[in-house]
Amino acid sequence: MKKKIIRMTTVPISMDIILKGQLGFMNNYFEILGVSSYDEKHLKSVAEREGIRTIAIEMSRTIDVFKDFLSLIKLILLFIKEKPFIVHTHTPKAGFLGMLAAYITRVPLRLHTVGGLPLTEVKGYKRYLLNTVEKISYYCAHRIYPNSFGLKKIILFNKFCSEEKLKVLGNGSSNGINTDFFSPEYKSINSTYTNTIRKNLGIEINEIVFCFIGRIAIEKGILELIEVFEKLQVKYPVKLLLIGVFEKNYGVLGDEVKQIIYANSSIICPGRFDDVRPYYALSDIYVFPSYREGFPNSVMEAGAMGLPCIVSNINGCNEIVQHMVNGLIVEPKDTVSLLNAMELLIKDSDLREKLSRNARLYIESCFKNEVIWNELLKEYNSLINFLHDD
Repeated sequence: MKKKIIRMTTVPISMDIILKGQLGFMNNYFEILGVSSYDEKHLKSVAEREGIRTIAIEMSRTIDVFKDFLSLIKLILLFIKEKPFIVHTHTPKAGFLGMLAAYITRVPLRLHTVGGLPLTEVKGYKRYLLNTVEKISYYCAHRIYPNSFGLKKIILFNKFCSEEKLKVLGNGSSNGINTDFFSPEYKSINSTYTNTIRKNLGIEINEIVFCFIGRIAIEKGILELIEVFEKLQVKYPVKLLLIGVFEKNYGVLGDEVKQIIYANSSIICPGRFDDVRPYYALSDIYVFPSYREGFPNSVMEAGAMGLPCIVSNINGCNEIVQHMVNGLIVEPKDTVSLLNAMELLIKDSDLREKLSRNARLYIESCFKNEVIWNELLKEYNSLINFLHDD
């Protein structure tokens, strides 16, 4: 009989995106049950695509004592009923509630993956509160999986748990990348389609296209990116694609910055898309000057599509990109460093080509989906065997 594993995220869109394919793979070896907040579209998508059961338990992304207590009680009752052998959580609130409920119900193996620490940009009382929540999650867990080596260092620096509890699986990442889906071949196979999009966006043949995909927010380095791009467009034929939605909660751009973006015909904001491959395909350079990350999927996707990447020297980014090998690394919040890197790749087409070739090769060898999935499968089996030996 297969052992039961409950996989948890706070909201189902996270499960739908960051664990895509992995849950179905694991379901070949274990009975996988997905638990997340209610969202019919994404929870249903996960259940159908991965071939697993899913259960909705509402969880607030923000701290809300009453709602959090209610969610905790529901999780405790669920764990008592389902009797999982492993509870494995992702995202901060699911980690806190899931690990606490699993600890109370004495689930044999309690595992939590850390995909990023939003608290690193927070100060004061709120930082103290978030630190406390994080420490409780880690205390209740048997094993913590930072999805990058840089994140592991941050966890140790903040003394959230002992080093013995921490382990980075493989080369990092929570799920890796589907390198068949994100492939340079997409560009040649769909050239007519991507050329049509390029034309509709008003991009000329001779223009170099910089692309950013993600939340359009201060902490993603958008202020620096806009400032640098405005200087470059005076000298070179360039366009900037901002794919995503404007942040409405944390790190919201001011109205003045939004007006600058809207008024600049060379900055294109077409919105958010489920399939972003056409926008990678019509771009020349991927730029991601974020202030903090866990292990950014967009940088892996861009690399898998054969795009040279310019990224910040922060954890995750500097583990996917090797400077002057498959991309360029710049200092976060540093407009001079970012300007020099973007200008270098505009002027040096040979360097762009070299970085492009290496980008694809590096992603395939280190971050292909199956590489990450098999590492996690080995980890599950190792922990289970260890318990049985005891």
